[in-house]
Amino acid sequence: MRRLFSCFLFQKRPEEGLSAPRRVAFWLWNALLLGGAAVGLGLLSLILAPSQFGWVLFWDYWAHPGLIVLNLLPPVVLAALLCGVTGRPWLAYVLTALPVLGLSFGNYYKLAFRDDPVIAADMLLLGEAGNMAGKYQLYLTDKLAAVLVCAVLGAVVLALLARGKPLGRFRMVTAGAALACALALVPVYGSEDIYQANENKEHINQWASSQQYMSRGLLYPFLHSVKDAFPEPPEGYDQKEAAQWLEAYQDTDIPEDKKVNIVGVMLEAFADFSGYEQIQFTQDVYASWHALEAEGYSGNLLTNIFAGGTINTERAFLTGVGIGDHDYRSNTSSYAWYLKSQGYRTSGDHPSSAWFYNRENVNEFLGFDSYRFTDNFYREIAHDETAWDRDFFPALTQSVLEQAEGDAPVFSFSVSYQGHGPYGDYECWWGEAEDYFSNTDLEPASRYILSNYLGSVLDTQKHLAAMVDAFRASDEPIVLVVFGDHKPWLGNGNSVYEDLGIDLSQESTESFYSYWSTRYVIWANDAAKAALGTELVGEGPDISPCFLMNVLFDQLGWTGDAYMQAVNQCREVLPVIHNYGACLTAGGQLVREPSGELAELVRKFECLGYYRVHHFNE
Repeated sequence: MRRLFSCFLFQKRPEEGLSAPRRVAFWLWNALLLGGAAVGLGLLSLILAPSQFGWVLFWDYWAHPGLIVLNLLPPVVLAALLCGVTGRPWLAYVLTALPVLGLSFGNYYKLAFRDDPVIAADMLLLGEAGNMAGKYQLYLTDKLAAVLVCAVLGAVVLALLARGKPLGRFRMVTAGAALACALALVPVYGSEDIYQANENKEHINQWASSQQYMSRGLLYPFLHSVKDAFPEPPEGYDQKEAAQWLEAYQDTDIPEDKKVNIVGVMLEAFADFSGYEQIQFTQDVYASWHALEAEGYSGNLLTNIFAGGTINTERAFLTGVGIGDHDYRSNTSSYAWYLKSQGYRTSGDHPSSAWFYNRENVNEFLGFDSYRFTDNFYREIAHDETAWDRDFFPALTQSVLEQAEGDAPVFSFSVSYQGHGPYGDYECWWGEAEDYFSNTDLEPASRYILSNYLGSVLDTQKHLAAMVDAFRASDEPIVLVVFGDHKPWLGNGNSVYEDLGIDLSQESTESFYSYWSTRYVIWANDAAKAALGTELVGEGPDISPCFLMNVLFDQLGWTGDAYMQAVNQCREVLPVIHNYGACLTAGGQLVREPSGELAELVRKFECLGYYRVHHFNE
């Protein structure tokens, strides 16, 4: 060992009189050792990045050199910066390893426990992360242990072999160069184009956001997520002003004698096409739906999405916030939380995977006590297949009726799956096309797609009607809120709509409705009507999804929380505030670009929503 350290490469500083080539070799040796160790840290993070996904994804990284480089650069640049600051390679390595391995281990466990990766926004919620970690039993796998051993060996090797201590001027140059490199890389890591160009989807489910993230490694997608950790507030937003608006109202309790059970059901891609004269129906496909509307309080829902983006309507309904697809990473104020504060039990069902739109985690953040998915319930009753409405509605009905007999009222909100597109374009799934319409001038693909959609809609209504009949017969007070999340996909490029001659240009009010509108119905059984003292029938207003809960509370005679009361001022004037800028006045006028007092109301609504999302009111 003494002979080794007597070599000029392992000294703390090159000896006086050492030749220039040897001086260069000395510092190059130290730099390469530190650089190699930093690259090793990056590789260790890539080993842990797939968590429980196994080694397949790790080997996939090597088929994408860009991903390798983007994941290895951060620890190399950070180590160089810290070496310039501290002057000690081993210390720079240790200080680099702490965040890299800390992030890697945290991501490994979070994916294993919650199927949710660590993103930059999580760094703002370390207190909650600590509380969450306490709910799980941490464990040490062979892979985790091997990574720790390799990291410790890296520190030991550097402490023994990279002993050079550069002088102040050299350290300043090193730190400066590393900092300049880091700044130059900021737009690279923030670029959406580069992120999409480095997709790696061969062995993942490309619709699962957690798998999209881990397919790009860890350090790269984490740094890419930094730009989303600090969302921009609406123009003119002032936190104190928004707080003052809310302080003008108080959360109001629900009268004990009016605490009825609330059942919300959002139907996937369910829309009423009976108003389209272009479709020559051969049977009354929507007879059951219209019968339900006649028994309840119904109206048009002007959504912010078309043919996809279910979560926007879903969470706008639950939160009352116009932008429903916020990236929820912690407890967020919602009407579910309000109802919990009033003694309600909160639950729901979705017969699809828990990872879809990260519902498994977000629903908990929004105040749900329990939620059933394919993973924890429907897989068994559907025999490992997708749970269609024939399984979904009976299971949900039974669950609601059992909960309603308990000692606390129920707020249940569920999302169906059956209507999810695309619909087959080469065969009929639900009988024949002639069973639904007689249009003879449609392209064959259009005929199949439309018949498959209408067949699904008809089947959904059959099972929905059975649920309503079960609630009708119950002595427990039950109010049902059912609505569609968006218009359906009908062929690429809206080919079926075009084939039918349905105008989706949005240039007129009629085409605006054709593109964005679905329907909602609020229905109550006799026990609920008796408790509420209302018949709950009639035609309701045309509204945005974020105002549907407001309309429900109005019909129930409830006042709601402070937020609901504050945004009612906006709703009364502009019942539709669309995310794309257009609004609909209470008088039915479509306003493309609100100005003056209307623009101020829109600003107030957006600011209240932003405040609500970022200030949890338990």
